[in-house]
Amino acid sequence: MALDGIFIYSILEELKCELLGGRIEKVNQPEKDEILLTMKNNRKNYKLSISSSPIYPKIHITDKNKPNPLQPPMFCMVLRKYLNSSKLINIRQLDTDRVVFLDFESSDELGFNSIYTLIVEIMGRHSNITLIRQRDNLIMDSIKHITPEINTVRSLFPGIKYIFPPTSNKLNPFRFSKNEFKTFIQNRIKYIDKKFFSSTFTGVSSSYSKELFHRLEELNLSETLNVFDETSATILYGFSNKIFNKLKNHEFSFVSYKKGSVVKDFYCDNLTYLDGYKENLYSSPSKLVEEFYFEKDKADRLNNRSSDLQKLVNINLDRCHKKIDILNQNIKDALDKDVYRICGELLTSNIYKIKKGLSHIKVQNYYNNNEYLDIKLDENKTPSENIQHYFKKYNKLKKTKKAASEQLSMANEELEYLNSVITNIKNLDNYEDIEEIKRELMATGYIKLKKSNSRNKSRVSKPMKFLSSDGIEIYVGKNNLQNDYLTLKFADKRDIWLHTKKIPGSHVIIKNFGTVPDKTLEEAAMLAAYYSKAKGSSKVAVDYTSIKNIHKPNGAKPGMVIYYTNKTLYVDSSMPSIEQIE
Repeated sequence: MALDGIFIYSILEELKCELLGGRIEKVNQPEKDEILLTMKNNRKNYKLSISSSPIYPKIHITDKNKPNPLQPPMFCMVLRKYLNSSKLINIRQLDTDRVVFLDFESSDELGFNSIYTLIVEIMGRHSNITLIRQRDNLIMDSIKHITPEINTVRSLFPGIKYIFPPTSNKLNPFRFSKNEFKTFIQNRIKYIDKKFFSSTFTGVSSSYSKELFHRLEELNLSETLNVFDETSATILYGFSNKIFNKLKNHEFSFVSYKKGSVVKDFYCDNLTYLDGYKENLYSSPSKLVEEFYFEKDKADRLNNRSSDLQKLVNINLDRCHKKIDILNQNIKDALDKDVYRICGELLTSNIYKIKKGLSHIKVQNYYNNNEYLDIKLDENKTPSENIQHYFKKYNKLKKTKKAASEQLSMANEELEYLNSVITNIKNLDNYEDIEEIKRELMATGYIKLKKSNSRNKSRVSKPMKFLSSDGIEIYVGKNNLQNDYLTLKFADKRDIWLHTKKIPGSHVIIKNFGTVPDKTLEEAAMLAAYYSKAKGSSKVAVDYTSIKNIHKPNGAKPGMVIYYTNKTLYVDSSMPSIEQIE
């Protein structure tokens, strides 16, 4: 599902139509490996997103906004210096490879026109974005500095000449002759398989190569062409030329293939080998890339940003589990406490029989049908001291059981709370949510409280707000502080409160101005299941009741409440098809 040279070719055709001749109005760098160029062309504004992410490198037109850092990175400042108000005069591609050139014309301080080229290399972990001055091929800056210590073959940092990436020496799929094709396969290809086309042509991914081989199989040609002679070369040349001429002439089909909610693959041509997958057609390559990469990229970046919080919570979860195991063992050991009490009482009633120096004594157990019980004694202790030993052991176990039971209740409450926090972290939607959970953990003592700087206060995010299909407002908390706010302060006593049954998750509030329709209740229950630990499950139990039946115990952690007289719904945990207002 990586962007290959052919798909990039289709994206560049869109960029040429929409952006060529436009001027840059803004340059932003929302992520350390991503830039956003706001351009105006034909009285219309466009946003060009360029990412050198090692996992999701891409270039496409977008309509998404991302928050920018308070202090712009150095690469962003360099781009602003040289590209602000510049005109995009050309868009090029290195053959059909994954290297894109964007040529910008701008004026320097003395009023002379200069051309600067933004080079985008979309090559997995080697992806990069570099600005060069065209007249002397000098690097102004790169979003990732590559020094000789990192790469002995090729360096990318300010002040040196730009060197092109190593060439593949494969054929250009849009420009190859029959003789070139025949010579190439005779000298470099041993047999035809799923990798034949990606091994022969520049910019053809393994996925598209698999598709073209599948088409050969459909034509019953894959086996007969394994003998490389004049006939097979002619057939293969004609087949390849027909496919690539179609793409060269912009006859694209932008389609993604899904099974359930999971995208298997996408391309700018039909992938017939993905039989049984649901097809989704798109009007442009940018919209296709946007939909596929945006959610995946956002989830990965949020996961990376919140990794320290996850580690902290998981450490405390492990501590809680160990503590609970120890407390349960203490309670189990204390179950034998009455044996020590009985031994003490039987020894007391038979004290006249006990002599110092005895190691054990048999007495009648009047608690158990007067059967004889053999009681161990310490021969170095007096009868009275032996009796006290058993009563002390009994009292100690009695206190241990009481204390362990109280601590076990607290440990289980802490475990429930930490599970709710880890669920909220996994449901994060933006960077502000991470900061809010961090503040929550500071308030509960899991993170050392730091002195706040009043000039750098983080923006407090709001609970999510949805509008049901019946037009009724539904609110969902994104963390435990928001859950407390919604349930204890925001909601009216008549409102309906929902939460997954015995599963960590968000508090959900339905604003109740009368009778809540069944459809709205079901949609709210689906939201409660979706924003819970049960996300992805079917038939999730969701409790609901009036706010007046909700109570928060004294000293309880954020988001922890008790409730009664509730009813239960069983719903799917998928996101309901309703509008999110905030």
